[in-house]
Amino acid sequence: MADFYQILGVSRDADADTLKRAYRKLARQYHPDVNKEPGAEDKFKEIGKAYEALADPETRARYDQFGEAGLGGAAGMPDMGDMGGFADLFETFFNGFGGQNPQGGRSQRRGPQQGDDLRYDLNVDFKDAIFGQQKEIKIPHLETCEICTGTGAKPGTGPKNCTTCGGTGQVRRATRTPFGNFTQVAECPSCNGVGQIIADPCTSCGGNGVKQVRKKLRINIPAGVDTGTKLRVSGEGNVGMRGGPPGDLYVFIKVKNDSKLKRDGVTIYSEIAVSYLQAILGDTVKITTVDGNVNLKIPSGTQPNTTLSLENKGVPRLGNPVARGNHEVLVKVKLPTRITDEERKLLEGLASQYSDKNINSSSGLFSKLFGKES
Repeated sequence: MADFYQILGVSRDADADTLKRAYRKLARQYHPDVNKEPGAEDKFKEIGKAYEALADPETRARYDQFGEAGLGGAAGMPDMGDMGGFADLFETFFNGFGGQNPQGGRSQRRGPQQGDDLRYDLNVDFKDAIFGQQKEIKIPHLETCEICTGTGAKPGTGPKNCTTCGGTGQVRRATRTPFGNFTQVAECPSCNGVGQIIADPCTSCGGNGVKQVRKKLRINIPAGVDTGTKLRVSGEGNVGMRGGPPGDLYVFIKVKNDSKLKRDGVTIYSEIAVSYLQAILGDTVKITTVDGNVNLKIPSGTQPNTTLSLENKGVPRLGNPVARGNHEVLVKVKLPTRITDEERKLLEGLASQYSDKNINSSSGLFSKLFGKES
């Protein structure tokens, strides 16, 4: 299958503006009314199909993951590229023959535009995710050019009405169809529908009115975040075109693993190994928690794989840091593989204290304690 990105001649990480510029350039080059070479019309349809799939973020995400198979949800929908000249005709109908759609059409395109949202993936240390912190990040985003203040024109000059469309942002042409003659309305190729052109562009931003800069931000990471948590920073996305409001920044959290502690929601898990004597007699041992080292009491007679709980030593609940989960400790009992003669005598003496009803021989005691006789 053809690669939509290769068809448009852009990289896979191209932004929306780059896709749009590439599509317009190729569409003008291969439009059947302009290019009469064999195969030009098929190429024009192919370009339209590729742009239609990549222009919509949801459709593009499905294509990036599954290829054309991911666009199966659109099966049965007519391909605008396959409709040839009728695509422009339908656009004329839906735009009210004059580009004035119900949402404002032409004036909306020429006016301020909302800036794009941005995504930033942030790796956070295990304990920082539990207790929260402030973290400084640097993000590349679009800001209004300070030289031209967003006009795109060199200081002292300004935009001029496009001579191709007369400032309307649209061009019209009569089209003969089997249903009669219709007037097609299309976006002006000279000014890209803006209605104005920059004769003397700003040298700082190249006439775009915006430029990419790296900005430092301090992000407040609340206690209890986990991998997959999404933080929204209002107004820190790309600035809008033509004075439009900026988008937002979305910070996606990924928490690093810890070598000793595991986490599941608000619960912390760890393991501790004790000797068989500690398990039989009981003891107090130090263990590592997110709050540092604490004393854990091992009750006498603790069985292997017993779980002991430390209340309120887990993860704070996101949005309610006062409430915390628990720390669950799995107790592993270490059994010796060899014992000394003295240890054997002591254990055999202990075995003799048991009634034959519980343990019939010292061999049985060894089997219970060590899994086999030593």
